Amino acid sequence: MTERTPRIGLDRLGIETGATIHWNLVTAPLVEHSLRRGEGRLAKDGPLVVATGRHTGRSAQDKFIVRDAMTRDTVWWGRTNQPMDPAAFANLKADFLAALAAKDTLFVQDLYGGSQQGHRVHVRVINELAWHNLFIRTMLVRPEAKELAGFEPEYTIIDLPSFHADPKRHGCRSETVIAVSFTEKLILIGGTAYAGEMKKSVFGLLNYLLPAAGIMPMHCSANIGPDGDTAVFFGLSGTGKTTLSADASRTLIGDDEHGWSDEAVFNFEGGCYAKMIRLSPEAEPEIYATTKRFGTVLENVVMDAATRELDLDDNSLAENSRAAYPIDFIPNASAKNLGPVPRNIVFLTADAYGVLPPIARLTPDQAMYHFLSGYTARVAGTEIGVTEPEATFSTCFGAPFMPRHPSVYGNLLKERIARGGVDCWLVNTGWTGGKYGVGRRMPIKVTRALLGAALDGSLKDAAFRQDPNFGFAVPVAVPGVDPAILDPRETWADKADYDATAARLVEQFVENFAQFADHVDEAVLQAAPQISRAAVAA
Repeated sequence: MTERTPRIGLDRLGIETGATIHWNLVTAPLVEHSLRRGEGRLAKDGPLVVATGRHTGRSAQDKFIVRDAMTRDTVWWGRTNQPMDPAAFANLKADFLAALAAKDTLFVQDLYGGSQQGHRVHVRVINELAWHNLFIRTMLVRPEAKELAGFEPEYTIIDLPSFHADPKRHGCRSETVIAVSFTEKLILIGGTAYAGEMKKSVFGLLNYLLPAAGIMPMHCSANIGPDGDTAVFFGLSGTGKTTLSADASRTLIGDDEHGWSDEAVFNFEGGCYAKMIRLSPEAEPEIYATTKRFGTVLENVVMDAATRELDLDDNSLAENSRAAYPIDFIPNASAKNLGPVPRNIVFLTADAYGVLPPIARLTPDQAMYHFLSGYTARVAGTEIGVTEPEATFSTCFGAPFMPRHPSVYGNLLKERIARGGVDCWLVNTGWTGGKYGVGRRMPIKVTRALLGAALDGSLKDAAFRQDPNFGFAVPVAVPGVDPAILDPRETWADKADYDATAARLVEQFVENFAQFADHVDEAVLQAAPQISRAAVAA
């Protein structure tokens, strides 16, 4: 037994296997195993390049939670949180254990979900692929070597891409399955090689456990300013969560998942998972530098077979190409993965309708409204002839990962905003001058300038106007920013088209929020947007 081999083996978890087990390997040997087994290739500058096959993103429709005495009344059941019968899970578990027993090699990591002691879970991850084991070791919090021998796992993840589920026997939808049993403290992932399923399974686990302890789990990035001011950035994929938090002038806490306790904002993870497609070395230098580091795992990034040069603009393998890298690859990352409770909260949205201003200040009630709404807009292009953007509402900016009712998270957030006197901002990183196909993407220099003014406190001294549709406060002038871009209606050539588009977006907000009407107070309901007089007149 080495210091990296725990005293508690797989047999204590009811797992019997004759496989060679590689316990808690570090980066270099895991890369060697991946290369030797043909799982990936090294790029010119050292990162491991892998492909995930037909699954290049999460399989949201194939995720299930076991519905039993523990979860029956605590999980928000519906389209996002789909139930699995305990008997079906028992069949699935038995078949997973049989599949494990037949493997000749397994890779196991013992890791923490959560950086703050007292608010973390001990997770054991069992993989058949070496690069999956490297991925999850990169993404979660790595114990010190001296902690591993005595590591006691609380939850176990078994990830077998080669496993094919049987919908009739296992109570699922397809050959792909992600099944979570909070009672058995077991997560089973099969039929997909997309490694992000493991990371998000741990996030979902913490999202279920922490609210009961009064901790606010958040799908957000976070960083700290030079004066010790923490900022939290909520946002869905593609809104700039990772890019905007990796700011050379601020210390990065993390880029995706955090908890907000009475003492701190703490990262759930020890790594970052950044989108690579069309990554710019000028706009995102810190993230771009990780593509030239040994220890980075690149998923579905196209590479020249002869030169091993990367082509980050090529989306032929996936639009959702990704890099997983240790958080300390970002030069200004926090050594402790945590910081003080926040002074600022930023809700990021990529509004492809071109309706929302580049920045707005929110009241606490408006903040809760927009948090529960979780709005962004996806651009068209997947079907010929489709030109209109599509509104997407993902409650709490992370509905697929939130097992409890959204009001649980919303009330926690509102309480913490009030307790800390936190300033709240809505930032549109989407389109200006018209909707997608007519206008242009919001310049990142403008976004960074406005964010800088919000976070250093100077924006609070600006003059504001009230947006006629959404009611929030919008600055009319900010030093270094063209004032014309601050009023989205004025950037449109066709003002009547703006008014009609804004009215449609307001209607979608109101329609979506109807599901929460019985779970919030009147002040939050009054924070809803309303169609402006200009739109009505048009």
